[in-house]
Amino acid sequence: MTQFPAPDLTAFRAACAPGTRLLGVDLGAKTIGLALSDAQRTIASPLETLKRTRFTADCAALGALVQQYGIGGIVIGLPLNMDGSTGPSAQSARAFATNLARALTLPVALWDERLSTAAVERAMLGADLSRAKRSRAIDKVAAAYILQGALDRMARLPPL
Repeated sequence: MTQFPAPDLTAFRAACAPGTRLLGVDLGAKTIGLALSDAQRTIASPLETLKRTRFTADCAALGALVQQYGIGGIVIGLPLNMDGSTGPSAQSARAFATNLARALTLPVALWDERLSTAAVERAMLGADLSRAKRSRAIDKVAAAYILQGALDRMARLPPL
């Protein structure tokens, strides 16, 4: 049996039920950005941003979304340092992923999210979005960026 978070995207993909959507998560200190894939797992779309509270409440909110959208797996952004090492934020994301996988009994994968928020912010600035609009959307768009990276990588894996 595979332990979650999955050691790699191959194990994660194999553990996710076919035809189910994936949920992308950008875990921040104050908010959780969320994105949703289509059932074919080709496109990630921003979904919503949750205010973080206690793990139990956050887990319940994510569990409700799992039921509502038929989610078969969760991809959580792993905020590695630029040199690839882990810091407190990465350790927190790993702990959240481990606890979430246990609580929801779903496959969970971690995906390197270095520079995701910066890339999204640059794109939003290029689109000339106001500061207020960027602030409201940044977390869920970053989650879509993270999820899309994982989807693109899984599409390049050998068939199951």
